This record gives sequence, structure tokens and C-alpha cells, in this order.
Amino acid sequence: MAKPTKYATLICAILSVLLAIGILLGIILEIPWIVVLFLLPVVIYQVYRTEGRSTKWASWVMLIVIILELIFVIFKIDFNVAEFLGSEGEYVAGYYVQFGDLKILFPTLMAALAIILFVRTRGKYTKWLAVLIFIGALAIVYAVDPAGLKELLGFGVKEALYQL
Repeated sequence: MAKPTKYATLICAILSVLLAIGILLGIILEIPWIVVLFLLPVVIYQVYRTEGRSTKWASWVMLIVIILELIFVIFKIDFNVAEFLGSEGEYVAGYYVQFGDLKILFPTLMAALAIILFVRTRGKYTKWLAVLIFIGALAIVYAVDPAGLKELLGFGVKEALYQL
């Protein structure tokens, strides 16, 4: 059954403004957990709004990932997957996934899940939230490591061009 939409526009608008404030504060103050904290309500509302099987699992995984990101950022936990696995990356489902610090990989995963949600959902509010999550995930990467965002975007462009 479809979720009620009576206040959905207002809630999404408020979440949009709050996320923008959180992104600005987190980046200006150079405190990444602020961005993560302001994105958390967006993800929680996305979990509530999604209904399909694939979108529901994507939302729940995203919630788990953002909580892990919050823990890693607040407690400044460094864990480099590339060093742990002894590999810079692997091909997963035909795409090269570059390994690195989990504080960068978590929001990258969130961005990928946001794309899945945007593509697979039919609801305009869940699409709206997916866009917010995608933007917030990129902002987290920037807040954690500005050079990491440049590298990630460059990698994304290379992969997109490779697919052509």
C-alpha cells in the first residue's frame, strides 16, 4: 500500500533545506560528521517511504552504511580496504571498484544505492530523497577528503566513457 503523501512535500522540502545547511556547516567547519548527521534523517525517511523489494533492501543497506559512516567519522577510524585485501580494486558486476578508506567507500556505496533507488522507484518523493542522498553522499566524500571526491568523479567519468 502506498505511503501517505499529505505531508511528504513539506517533509522533503524541510529535509532538503536541513541537508543543505548540514553540507555547508560540515564543509565550512571541516567537520565531516555534521554532513553525515544531517543526511541521516533523509535516509531514515527514505527507508520509511520505499515499498518495493529491491528499493526496500537498498534503503535498509543505506541506513546501515550511514550509521557505520557516522561511527567511523566520529571516532576517526581508518580502515584501508586496499591494504587489507592487498589489492587496489576488483571488477564487480562488470565495473571496476577501486578500494580505499572505508570513510570514502561507505558514501560511495550510498551514492550507488541512491542511483538504484532513483532508477527503480516510481514515487516522486522517493526519487527526491534519492537525489538528496546522492548529493549528500558526494558531500560526505568531499568533507572527509576533498581530493578523494576529485578522484572519485574522475574515476566515474572514465568508467562512463569506457561504457560508451
